[in-house]
Amino acid sequence: MPWLPFIALTLLVFFLMEGVAWWSHKYIMHGWGWDWHKDHHEPHDNKLEKNDLYAVVGSGVAIALFSVGWATGIWWVYAIATGITLYGAMYAFVHDGLVHQRWPFHFMPRNGYARRLVQAHKLHHAVQTKEDAVSFGFIFAPDPKRLNAQLKALRRARAEARVAAQTGAEPPTA
Repeated sequence: MPWLPFIALTLLVFFLMEGVAWWSHKYIMHGWGWDWHKDHHEPHDNKLEKNDLYAVVGSGVAIALFSVGWATGIWWVYAIATGITLYGAMYAFVHDGLVHQRWPFHFMPRNGYARRLVQAHKLHHAVQTKEDAVSFGFIFAPDPKRLNAQLKALRRARAEARVAAQTGAEPPTA
């Protein structure tokens, strides 16, 4: 197995997975897959959520790729599976552990990038519906001030559309 290309491809897949996660979060979880994701946006005391099924699916993809790599001996399939697995581990640590405190101890960052991750995801959870959410990434977090402005604009547009629907007027355009 060529180690340098293996490491390079693994890292490339790891970073590309944030785009895959962003896209699937926005268009699947907040789209046709909302039924699995919905309980993640609702307050509860459960240890597990339906939303955790997405991690099972992602793990299944990685396991299938590891199996194909093992059966064929193709190194780059292993590298792809390893990149997906490393992203999944980072996701579990950052999203489930740091942001949602699903670990046995409490730690909340006071500053730095970890704090920015938590703030961005909290702004995502400020919306409990599948529409009008912001910040769909998991590891790369946009500026919370920008996200807050986006969230306010979405809420304002939703309110204006509701008023226009009630009065029969045309909603304002941006």
